[in-house]
Amino acid sequence: MAAIDFNELFFNHEISFCKVYSMESKDKLEKLFLSNRISFFVEWQEKKLWERFFCNDNNEKNVFTIRINEADSVLARNLVEGMESVKIASA
Repeated sequence: MAAIDFNELFFNHEISFCKVYSMESKDKLEKLFLSNRISFFVEWQEKKLWERFFCNDNNEKNVFTIRINEADSVLARNLVEGMESVKIASA
């Protein structure tokens, strides 16, 4: 029986696509990805205790990392371009 070669397919090629710095932008991004059939995973990153005490910027209370399949990265980059509070990871 021949082995299945998954290297040519985008099977389980998850990448860190972007970081989102507000809950509103995360919600918009989720709806945008769902409407364009892009599967994603949201990873919540809590700040360390000392960062909570010494951070004066209230806009960065929540930080999320959005992970997507590598095959959807071009479409997702076009959709997210210029979105507020979203920083696309460098390729």
